[in-house]
Amino acid sequence: MATARTAAVDDRQSLFWQFSLAFYARPQVAAACLELQDSAGIDVNVMLYLLFLATHNRQIGRDDAARIDTLIARWRDEVVLPLRNMRRALKSGIAPCPVDASEALRSSVKRIELDAERIEQETMERLAAVQSTGTHTTSRIDAARANLDAYGQFLGPLPAAPLKALLDAFAAF
Repeated sequence: MATARTAAVDDRQSLFWQFSLAFYARPQVAAACLELQDSAGIDVNVMLYLLFLATHNRQIGRDDAARIDTLIARWRDEVVLPLRNMRRALKSGIAPCPVDASEALRSSVKRIELDAERIEQETMERLAAVQSTGTHTTSRIDAARANLDAYGQFLGPLPAAPLKALLDAFAAF
């Protein structure tokens, strides 16, 4: 997710978006998400959706994780990632323009990237439908652990330290 998460929760926003804003703002979560994104290629929005499912005691397997990721892959690849790459490039400046000359543009791109992520989440929530994804379990913590493991089975091994930070934050959430 874009690094600035200061938007106020609004009743008109989806429950998933509200969960994402609140959870991402918790200590250690943003850093863990960005580490997983940069080192393991996770889509933070997909990972947040898997944790959102766990809040509903929904546990998924590898095939569900793959299906959810595939549902949103084109939007992520054609919209979110190019915006993120542009925002990151503008942070350190793009020659010959100095950083301060492009800071307003970077702020605009950051806001647009956040809008693109909100659209990704709303689309994912609508297409994946919480009620029909995975199986019901009695423990939301076990569901969170299983869901992140399923995503790791789909993508490849995920680093243990940021996963632990996310699960600890989720347990305290």
